[in-house]
Amino acid sequence: MFLGGGLGSTLRYGLSSWLNQYYPWAAGTFSANILGSLIIGLLMGWFIKWPHFEADLRLLLAIGFCGGFTTFSALALEQVNMIKNGATMHALVYMASTMVLGVAAVYLGLWLSRQ
Repeated sequence: MFLGGGLGSTLRYGLSSWLNQYYPWAAGTFSANILGSLIIGLLMGWFIKWPHFEADLRLLLAIGFCGGFTTFSALALEQVNMIKNGATMHALVYMASTMVLGVAAVYLGLWLSRQ
């Protein structure tokens, strides 16, 4: 499980470093959370569809990789920083869109895995 977490964290850091140099609104964390939600939806759908996957593989990918790739703590810190910097409306839109799109991405992943 820790190998998946390490890989997920490394990819999240790379994605954030890359996107945040072009978009000043925490695009890296936002993208990682939405993409990670889609990935965990796909994985859970596949695990339901094909129950023969080993429990260790499920832990490695769903808990390890997706847990390391997505991050609520970084999102929360970015929210606090936006509010401190006077961007309260931006912080609220960012939080709401992350939650709505994150849940929608999980549903989409589940739906796609059944096709």
